[in-house]
Amino acid sequence: MLSRYFWVLMVLAFSAIANANVEFKIPRSTVVELQDKNTDRTYPIFIKLPKSYRANTTASYPVIYLLDGSYAFQVVSGVTRFPMNSGVMEQAIIVAISYSKGSKGAASRVRDYTPYLDEDWKLETGKAAHHADFINDTVFTYISNNYRVEGMPKTLVGNSLGGLFSAYVLFTRPNMFSSYIIGSPSVWFRDNAILSEAIVPAKTPVNVYLAVGALERPEYGEREDMVEGAQQLAQKITQQSKRHINLKFKLIDEATHATAFPTTAIQGLDWLYGSRQQQ
Repeated sequence: MLSRYFWVLMVLAFSAIANANVEFKIPRSTVVELQDKNTDRTYPIFIKLPKSYRANTTASYPVIYLLDGSYAFQVVSGVTRFPMNSGVMEQAIIVAISYSKGSKGAASRVRDYTPYLDEDWKLETGKAAHHADFINDTVFTYISNNYRVEGMPKTLVGNSLGGLFSAYVLFTRPNMFSSYIIGSPSVWFRDNAILSEAIVPAKTPVNVYLAVGALERPEYGEREDMVEGAQQLAQKITQQSKRHINLKFKLIDEATHATAFPTTAIQGLDWLYGSRQQQ
């Protein structure tokens, strides 16, 4: 009898070890690689379908586009899982654009997310317009050709340098997306140059959720005053957008630059897609 229990324990132990070596995969997700034809760079694109997608074969879905894909995809997939599956948030396709293959993440994001050339940086800068073209011409085309998204809203979610990129797209081609979630934007880049960017008037209504951590200030260890930058950006949007832009600004209590994004993402998406907004 003792020998029998011994072997049962051994089987359970080896099963636990085997399961520990299995990588976790986000359900209903896939990865494709898309090439920017203007630069020959290749970008991994992470795609997650909502739970009802395959059953509701006639339904179309909004798309949430994420920058900093390898990080943001895990965060946004996790924080939206329960709200979307339980019906308190509209179900949407999540598409996360990662960094170009063969380059370090920092080099890719500094190059692709900064709108202006800054020769003081060792890394390449100023290719935001090119990256916006890639998203518009290549990523949008792939998604519309392969998934049921026709006529549905598109949201751009960007944080830090990605927040700077999102603000740049909002100002220069506002109706490329129907809504924007801008987290802790790097307004400081090249001496606050984004604050001098001309705003192209939106032709149709655009919702903008802008948030920053309350502790994103030098006195709490940050190199730049992200709070002041976000407040100045909010003021610019309010004063110069004239019409069609609905802005909500949020200061996130007790959040630093490293911790603000998950709260920004879920609160912004709840504001845009939560069941209260559907009533």
